[in-house]
Amino acid sequence: MPNTPQPLISSKLAQKLKEQIGHELGAHQQYLAIGTYFAQQNLDKWATLFYGQAAEEKEHALKIVRFLVDVGEAFDFPAIPAASTRFKSAADAVSQALKWERSVTEQFQSMAKVALAEGDFVGFQFLQWFLEEQVEEVSSMEKYLALVDSGINLFQAEALLEL
Repeated sequence: MPNTPQPLISSKLAQKLKEQIGHELGAHQQYLAIGTYFAQQNLDKWATLFYGQAAEEKEHALKIVRFLVDVGEAFDFPAIPAASTRFKSAADAVSQALKWERSVTEQFQSMAKVALAEGDFVGFQFLQWFLEEQVEEVSSMEKYLALVDSGINLFQAEALLEL
């Protein structure tokens, strides 16, 4: 009887990571939508900022894809919901981004709990990068929201954006 190789990560974590690919690609699309919202108002630096965020989310999805391939997991890509470019205001757009980042933080924390409960140290180690990244993402969105909420003209605020 041939030896069946042991999976490198728990099946529960693998399933959550497969779902997370969809969340990351959805966030990619959401950030494209926010960038487009700002571009439609000729706020080019704000647009560039959120287009850059979109690229980061795509890279996050790809990081998970590569990890799942490396650990021998088969998967299909999940469907991605549509993303609207219509927001009530700049504050609404940035507030939505902050809400999404907090949600993603909860998703990665949930995965870390699963990994630890399953004794999946390979998966837990992989998640550390994402947990650290989420601290930065939430903090950045909080700062952008504070800038928008400050009442400063958004064209003037562009000078304060770090791109």
